[in-house]
Amino acid sequence: QVQLVESGGGLVQAGGSLRLSCAASGSIFSINVMAWYRQAPEKQRELVATITRGGIANYADSVKGRFTISRDNAKNTVYLQMNSLKPEDTADYYCNAQLPTRTYWGRGTQVTVSS
Repeated sequence: QVQLVESGGGLVQAGGSLRLSCAASGSIFSINVMAWYRQAPEKQRELVATITRGGIANYADSVKGRFTISRDNAKNTVYLQMNSLKPEDTADYYCNAQLPTRTYWGRGTQVTVSS
């Protein structure tokens, strides 16, 4: 079992920044990849960024150059630094942990970017 708790969401003006955090607990040694997804109102959930145990990161084209995913293995925490935010980044952001046999999700944190 893995528990994921997100934090750091909020309301920000366009061009601003936020840093999301995802604290993992439980069977964290089994986690291969951690990721951030987002879901805007009336849209499907989409992948934002992933990071492997070794720190290799990948990003959706829509956030490349603006968002940075990182992880602190000592704190069992994954971060998403979001800069140059746009109104279209408004969504609920979810943390995701991928283990060999199943995937876990956090409950999400809301990000609202005003124009």
